[in-house]
Amino acid sequence: MQASSILGQRLQAFQPAAARQQRGAHVQTTCKDSRIGKVPVPVPDKVTVTVNGQHVVVKGPKGELQRTFHPLVVLEREENLFRVKRADESRQAAQQHGLQRTLLSNMIVGVDTGFTTTLQMLGVGYRAAVAGNNLTLNVGYSNPVQMTIPQGLTVKVEKNTTIEVSGFDKELVGQFSANVRSKREPEPYKGKGVRYSDEVVLRKEGKRGK
Repeated sequence: MQASSILGQRLQAFQPAAARQQRGAHVQTTCKDSRIGKVPVPVPDKVTVTVNGQHVVVKGPKGELQRTFHPLVVLEREENLFRVKRADESRQAAQQHGLQRTLLSNMIVGVDTGFTTTLQMLGVGYRAAVAGNNLTLNVGYSNPVQMTIPQGLTVKVEKNTTIEVSGFDKELVGQFSANVRSKREPEPYKGKGVRYSDEVVLRKEGKRGK
C-alpha cells in the first residue's frame, strides 16, 4: 500500500502543471432546456391570470388559486399563453424550470376544468359513505374510519365501493386521495384494500399446503 502511494506521487510529479490544474479545476456545464419547461401554458378564455412579481393569482369557473413561484424562473405572457423561462443558466434554475411550469399549468387547468381521482374498495364488507362533511370508511377494522373532507373538495360514493374525489386544487385532491388509500392499502395476496382505479397491484402466490 505504501509502495503504490509513493509511485503515484512520482507519476504526478512528472505531469505538466497545466494538466494538473485542468484536472483539479471545476468544469462548468450548461444545462439543457427542460422538455416540459419550454412548452407554453395556454390560458382559456374563462380564466384570468394576474402576475405581481413572482406571485400569481389564477381565477376561473371552479375557483381561485394563488402561489408564489421560485425566483429562479421568469413568467412571460404572450397574448393567451404563458412561457416559463429560467432566470439564469445555473443548475438550480434548470431543476426548477419544469416543476414551476407544471405548477402553473395545474393551477390554470384546475380552475378551468378541475381534477378527479377515483378509488376502488375491494374486500368483504368494505364500503364507504358520505354524510355532510365527513367520509366514513368500513375497511375491516373494529370501528369505522372517519375522515373530514377538506374545504374545496367534493367527495362522492357510488355503489358503496367507488370513491370519487374532485376539486380545482390538484395537490389537495391528490393528498386527500392518498390519505384515503392509506387507511387500508391493498395487500398483495388477495388484493383487498383501497386502491386507485388505474392502479396495478402486484400479487403474490400464497403458501400451498402439502
